Amino acid sequence: MSNILDDKLKAALASREERWIRRRLPDPIPSSSASSSSSPSTPILIDFNSNDYLSLSSSPRLRSHFLQKLSRAPDILGSGGSRLLVNGQAHHDLESRLSKFFNSPAALLFNSGFDANVGFFSCIPQQGDVVVYDEYVHASVHDGVRASRVRKEDRVGFRHNCVESLRVVLGRVKHNWERHSGTRTKKNSVFIAVESLYSMDGTFAPLQEIVEVMEDVFPAGNIHLVVDEAHSTGIYGDKGKGRVAMLGLEEKVLARLHTFGKALAATGAVILTSVLIRDYLLNYARSLIYTTSLNYANIIAADASFDMLEDGTAEQAASKLLNLSLYLIQQLQTRLSTFPERLISLPHHLKSLPPLSRYSHPQLHSLPLSPIIPIMTSHPRPLSSYLLALGMNARPITWPTVPKGKDRIRVCLHTGNTKEDLDRLVEGVVRWANEVLDAGEVEVGMVGGGRETGTGATLVASKL
Repeated sequence: MSNILDDKLKAALASREERWIRRRLPDPIPSSSASSSSSPSTPILIDFNSNDYLSLSSSPRLRSHFLQKLSRAPDILGSGGSRLLVNGQAHHDLESRLSKFFNSPAALLFNSGFDANVGFFSCIPQQGDVVVYDEYVHASVHDGVRASRVRKEDRVGFRHNCVESLRVVLGRVKHNWERHSGTRTKKNSVFIAVESLYSMDGTFAPLQEIVEVMEDVFPAGNIHLVVDEAHSTGIYGDKGKGRVAMLGLEEKVLARLHTFGKALAATGAVILTSVLIRDYLLNYARSLIYTTSLNYANIIAADASFDMLEDGTAEQAASKLLNLSLYLIQQLQTRLSTFPERLISLPHHLKSLPPLSRYSHPQLHSLPLSPIIPIMTSHPRPLSSYLLALGMNARPITWPTVPKGKDRIRVCLHTGNTKEDLDRLVEGVVRWANEVLDAGEVEVGMVGGGRETGTGATLVASKL
């Protein structure tokens, strides 16, 4: 007997397969810190993929420090349940520490950044409020807003990092409210959701300009900025406190989200906000209330990572990381400029920069450098597969993760990378592009493995 559900699910997956957008788990890949006991036949790839920006996950110092803290901790296994049932001392202490470290009235732990965004946006915006968001904001924000009491027509996007687009959207919201004799203007609020550093493009939100527009359009103050600092935590600002702190905007931001699973090599997240909002989240945020909290070992690991921020270790690592970013951008600006843009190019925000060789050394380090460097290409999977065969792991990013026509290889740099690694990456990209051009009217396809895993690559005759 035919299973109707199976048929529908198979058809949906087949559709994605045909469009080359079906997701699969990548093959397990040993890290560069794998022990010498690893199989000699298992290649150790250069990591241009993970979010381990400061290479703390492979830091012997952090590992040793964590194990020492773990050996001294009274509790290390489990957590006992929801925070509302069992409020572990370690959890309480870490929140107190983070509140002081980030200069925030209150801090509340969540199991992940996704849970934190869903929890916040599903319950804090009230009925009649409006949520305005950058078009590239994370999926967790969208999921949270969809679960909230905010009407669909009151969820409004603006063009990525475009302050003028934001001004237009806010002006439209205010105008619509004033048409109702100002009732909503007096009784409701606007929330603006942005990321300080966007994970797919490596672009920075113009936070200072956003605050200025907010205060200009809504001088009464019923407008609130929420900033996701997931990809800037540990890298920017004094002791890695993020870009909000770096710009001195703590008092202008209603809530900040910092995650521990990227540059800090731990697990979990924290929302920094007011005491009142923390209390409200404890009562209404379902992603906090109805889940077992992070176990004690997770909390100890995060605490150990914040020790690395406090003692300056992270700042030194971040400085090296951004120097590597500068070096790679310089190389790519030079080497990719001669290729057809549709085949391979830097994104506009990097390509439009004047050649970095024109900047003085102090000017270079005032640039908004990011460890996330997209290499735009109409053939992301074949290029990723080609690099994989050369011993480098740089993953393809396609729709629906990014907009159609914005496919890319996303290169994530790490403090543990070397300039030799970056030279090898650039040479691999250039060699691939030249092979495509030398083949004439060709499109890169793949053989020897699934389209996602990309275990092999070849040139297949077809029009670009």
